[in-house]
Amino acid sequence: MIDKTLIKEIVEEYLVDTPMFLVETVVRPGNIIVVEVDSKDGVGIDDCIALSKYIESKLNRDEEDFELEVGSAGITSPFKIPMQYEKNIGNEVEVLTKDGQKISGVLKSNNETKFTVTTTKMVKPEGAKRKVAVEEDQTFGYDEVKYTKYIIRFK
Repeated sequence: MIDKTLIKEIVEEYLVDTPMFLVETVVRPGNIIVVEVDSKDGVGIDDCIALSKYIESKLNRDEEDFELEVGSAGITSPFKIPMQYEKNIGNEVEVLTKDGQKISGVLKSNNETKFTVTTTKMVKPEGAKRKVAVEEDQTFGYDEVKYTKYIIRFK
């Protein structure tokens, strides 16, 4: 079976001088290799084709046959690495915590261990007749959430 670490090294070698970054590398039984990349500016089909050809040039089908899939992170796919959070700062996201709480808000910031989402709640101040919108920051560790994903809104 082809080593996942080898594939990861080949991909990272290719990505050094590009705006793209590696999201995930998987090697399934039967040598089915799946590589997922992303970029702050998006990933086009030509980028995937070029990366696929590069990976194939570094592997020898005569030694070990394989199937290769190279693609970009889907717009509705959950975030898998901190760079995807960074890419989506300022965008509306949905977070599902491990305790089942679903939160929607704007991704405010992130670092290597956690991220912050700004949510808007309608609160009725004491003595007021109407509710007012109040923004609140909520911070989560990556290990505290089941998923975080970009919300698509059509206006």
